Amino acid sequence: MSEQERSEVRRLDARSLRGLAHPLRMRLLKVLRQSGPATASQLAERLGESSGATSYHLRQLAEHGFVEDAPEYGKGRERWWRAVHRGVSFDDALLRDGDPDVRGAAELFMHEVANNHMQELATWTGTRGDWPSEWRRSSDMSDWTLSLTPELALELILKMHELVESYRESAPPDDPAAKQVRIHSHVIPTNTD
Repeated sequence: MSEQERSEVRRLDARSLRGLAHPLRMRLLKVLRQSGPATASQLAERLGESSGATSYHLRQLAEHGFVEDAPEYGKGRERWWRAVHRGVSFDDALLRDGDPDVRGAAELFMHEVANNHMQELATWTGTRGDWPSEWRRSSDMSDWTLSLTPELALELILKMHELVESYRESAPPDDPAAKQVRIHSHVIPTNTD
């Protein structure tokens, strides 16, 4: 698979969602996307799981096309895995699917995404002082309240995604000052009654 194909975002359907919607699978995929190829044993150590559990769930992710072998990293019987796509796209129609198993997987997926965002924010607030001042100044936890129609909210989301994507290849690959950054975007309606 080429780098271009690997970098694409995968649109979840009912089958692939059922293959991904498991807390450990989602954590495994996140680590492979953020840190690159790894073995089941390395992932088990990093996530505090057994290598048997990580091996099983990696095979399930592979069966659904989320991860693949990375044989160029392995030696002997060592099996390395890598993420196939850089992200997934979730269609909220899955939350209204006629199959209760699909709806349940969709709910689990959404809750795990929200939990992941909360964990990343909690980690940042707990370790913020360990980062150089340049990174502390260059972080952001802002929020706004706007009055929008559903159409305007969707327009805002698409513009934000386009802006974020425009920065994907901005830093030179060999720049030692460059770090991975996580960007969370939440556009949600709230009741004011």
